[in-house]
Amino acid sequence: MKKIVAIVAVLMSFFTQAQQEVSVDLGDALVMKTLEVTYEYYLAEQSSVGVSALFNFEGRSSDFRYNEDSMITPFFRHYFTTAQNWNYFGEIFFGVNNGEKDNGTKYTDGALGVSVGTKYVSNGGLMVSVLGGIGRNMFSDNSPAIVPRVGLNIGYRF
Repeated sequence: MKKIVAIVAVLMSFFTQAQQEVSVDLGDALVMKTLEVTYEYYLAEQSSVGVSALFNFEGRSSDFRYNEDSMITPFFRHYFTTAQNWNYFGEIFFGVNNGEKDNGTKYTDGALGVSVGTKYVSNGGLMVSVLGGIGRNMFSDNSPAIVPRVGLNIGYRF
């Protein structure tokens, strides 16, 4: 019984020490009627996993909008330095997206892609990041071939 308590205590301390972030894509919210929320969990000092959820509220008649109506994007990031405030990262993502093409055909597809970006984290936990990348839809002929991944995120690290 003592071993089980010790293992649970070690695991709990591991998860309470881990850094996590939550952020909102400010660029999408200001430029388009789109909301993208991101959660990121640090596995180690230079790697993290996370998920983004994008919801597009922009009308179809708009001149500029994402093709996707919604997209859930799990990702893995590798940070290139161990700097605490400024850092650069590379990302691999898989975006499950759905939407409607111009001809009215609805689609659901999965896009595999890569992104690069930079992130600033203040000593108080305020986080700002910029990223850009591209993915390719892989499973349907009805979906757009290219899926963009761009963002200007602001959030908090805890």
